[in-house]
Amino acid sequence: MSSADLAASVRERLVRDGAEVSRTSVASAVRAASALAGDAGMLRRVELVESELVGLGVLQPLADDPDVTDILVNGPDQVWVERRGRLERTAVTFADRGAVRRLGQRLAAGAGRRLDEAQPWTDVRLADGVRLHAVLAPIATDGPVLSLRLPRRSGFTLAELVSAGMFPEFVSRLLGELVARRHSFLVTGGTGTGKTTLLSTLLGLCPPGERVVLVEDLGELRPPSDHVVRLEARPPNVEGAGRVSLADLVRQALRMRPDRLVVGEVRGAEVVDLLAALNTGHEGGCGTVHAGSAQALPARIEALATAAGLGRAAAHSQLAAAVDVVVHLDRGPGGRRRVACLGVLRQGLDGLASVVDAVGVTAEGNYQPGEGWDRLSSLLGLGDVVAGA
Repeated sequence: MSSADLAASVRERLVRDGAEVSRTSVASAVRAASALAGDAGMLRRVELVESELVGLGVLQPLADDPDVTDILVNGPDQVWVERRGRLERTAVTFADRGAVRRLGQRLAAGAGRRLDEAQPWTDVRLADGVRLHAVLAPIATDGPVLSLRLPRRSGFTLAELVSAGMFPEFVSRLLGELVARRHSFLVTGGTGTGKTTLLSTLLGLCPPGERVVLVEDLGELRPPSDHVVRLEARPPNVEGAGRVSLADLVRQALRMRPDRLVVGEVRGAEVVDLLAALNTGHEGGCGTVHAGSAQALPARIEALATAAGLGRAAAHSQLAAAVDVVVHLDRGPGGRRRVACLGVLRQGLDGLASVVDAVGVTAEGNYQPGEGWDRLSSLLGLGDVVAGA
């Protein structure tokens, strides 16, 4: 009997008996289904079935490693992890492509999502906070592909991010003042640069009791704040109904008396409602945006806003008036996540917004003031403090 057939038999027995899926119940069901196997063979079969039915299966030991932040399954014998900021190939393998597919389908089903030929991809947060993205063949031409982003077990502090080399103490003080003075800001950067990590840390600096309303596509932000309200978008069901968009949630959040409105990732029509909110008295709002550089932010916002029906001139005017500071992240030498610059918005005579560096990183990795330093120091009440001091 193949591992897939054995797992199906065990699953049927557990359902019939109404038993909870656990190591003990699985072992008992495996023993009943394969009574002739010896002790070593029985143990191996239990392990195989557990990998099909329990937790993240063969990936669970990787997920239990506190240094692992991402697990990437490119095929049954190609399992990679990101550990301490570096990608490493592991020795973990699946029995075949079918085992990879079944794991993805089981995890998706446990979160109430469909993953099959009719819906060959899914992006969902699992009950334990793991973010799963799965793509099946033939969309994934070499077989099922799974990407899992693991949640950090506890939040970072600014001091820990300084120690990790994300930014120096001077930049830490600037970021602290940015939150304390309730300026609106956007954290930009590419995939995996630490945008969510930094935003969660900064939200942890909010004064106790402030009502922080989080709007996210998938709940990834974990700010250590006392008063957090979480709203999460919902995709349509199999009939195509029931969708709740980020734009819907931003509008609802504005009616919930937020002290700070936070959009986990701005990537669609919700940008119009967010900019409008930040321009109408909702101070301290923030979010993240995918962008290759701080200077690329206005074009990115323009593209999102115009696609949602806002004119180009209005999009730039709203952006320049709504956002005070841009915090851009990238990966420096060796793949280390870092704050690459702090920028301020400026609107030109042509009405278009641009981002001007206030603090940037030189080729040697040193932080130095830029053209926008005076504007930033004024916003943060730094007076005659010299950048980098």
